[in-house]
Amino acid sequence: MEVAKPPLFSRKMEEVSAFINAAWLYLSMKMIGEAEATKIAWVLSYVQGGVAEAWKDNLLDKLSKGKSEIEIVKELFGKIRNKFGKTAEEERKIEQLRMIEQGGRTCNEYVQEFKKVVRESSYKGQSLIEEFKRGLSGALKRKLAEVENPSHTIEEWQERAVRLRNAVHPQRNVQPRGGLSGGSYGGRGGQIIWRTGGQNFRGEAQNNWGGQGLERDPKCNGY
Repeated sequence: MEVAKPPLFSRKMEEVSAFINAAWLYLSMKMIGEAEATKIAWVLSYVQGGVAEAWKDNLLDKLSKGKSEIEIVKELFGKIRNKFGKTAEEERKIEQLRMIEQGGRTCNEYVQEFKKVVRESSYKGQSLIEEFKRGLSGALKRKLAEVENPSHTIEEWQERAVRLRNAVHPQRNVQPRGGLSGGSYGGRGGQIIWRTGGQNFRGEAQNNWGGQGLERDPKCNGY
């Protein structure tokens, strides 16, 4: 019976399970009775390229000197999974977490993306809080620094940031001049941003909280 050999493994996290499963199937059907050292060497022969190859060379050196803790092929699979599977994904998520910034989005949108990435990272405690605060917009970050009784958990910081943003930039259900209705308002410095029908419009604010000369502005997302 023909059994496919495993694909070459170069360290990519998405390749880990497929490589281990294919190698284990081949060993189970074609290398029954072989010494564990032979099985280990055969599996390592398919680990090639980049970081994975450097890791393999280091492991082979330890094996040749009798200094490796790996004695059976199952232990090798465990090492590969721990080194390049979950750990690699966590490192990617941490790097992604460090790149997240609020930018022109609302605070709530930033919080939701932050939560999504955090679920699959190993960040916890104060380090997580500092990353969250780092990514906030400058104005909101300064406001949070001024509050008394600092929060102690990431959930409390996120809730406080959203509440503070809503207090600083409340939306009003008003109708600007120009026939727009059924939307909401937010703005500053004589400008209003009118949201309606999934679109944003910008115009001059009037004393009656109306607006004139409203134009669609897809970039008005930072409120």
